[in-house]
Amino acid sequence: MSTGTYAPKPGAAPLGRMIAAQTALETRMLLRNGEQLLLTVIIPSLLLVLFSTVDIIDTGTGEAVDFLAPGVLALAVLSTAFTGQAIATGFERRYGVLKLLGASPLPRWALMTAKTLSVLVTEILQIVLLTAIALGLGWSPQGNPLAVLLLLVLGTAAFSGLGLLMAGTLRAEATLAAANLVFLLLLVGGGVIVPLEKFPDAARSVLELLPISALSDGLRAVLQDGAALPWGDAGTLTVWAVLGLGAAAKFFRWE
Repeated sequence: MSTGTYAPKPGAAPLGRMIAAQTALETRMLLRNGEQLLLTVIIPSLLLVLFSTVDIIDTGTGEAVDFLAPGVLALAVLSTAFTGQAIATGFERRYGVLKLLGASPLPRWALMTAKTLSVLVTEILQIVLLTAIALGLGWSPQGNPLAVLLLLVLGTAAFSGLGLLMAGTLRAEATLAAANLVFLLLLVGGGVIVPLEKFPDAARSVLELLPISALSDGLRAVLQDGAALPWGDAGTLTVWAVLGLGAAAKFFRWE
């Protein structure tokens, strides 16, 4: 009796296919979450429309939307890469999802890669939507798109590192409260809606060191003023990215 050939052959899928499948799953979970949808889409869109059409805050000379659009793009990165990722990962850690995935054929570094790709996909959707809204409100963007892309990537890396650090070290409930609190504080004091020039000099010197301030000011320098790559803001984001990702890699606890 001859030995037959059996199919399907058991075994792990190719690594690229596993990362793509996990990325698609992470993206669907993120977009189906009502709270995260509120943070990533609804709040930035409402802020952009409200403050662009109602004269509430003095944004200086020029159209209000020219000042607000770059800041809201920075807020979108913050909401997805930091707040949304921190909360989702924190509760996955609490319920043991990360531990189970860590025991699967998908390597842990590939899982984090999938989470990062999911953040980037979500950000692309956010940027397309917010850009369309801003253009409809009369926005006239300037500058080099490559400089904008670099700033967005650096901002994503910085906020992702900080979000994963929070999710991997704090309890899920503490992560939920802290991530939302940081989101609100940075919304008010990060140069997103209110110009940093409105703050006292002592507070402003501290706020300018924050990653949200560097991202919003850098995007504004390029998109509103047509400047080349703002190296100071890019350097600040790079430092935050290195520190955040390095600390997350060192202190992240899977259980």
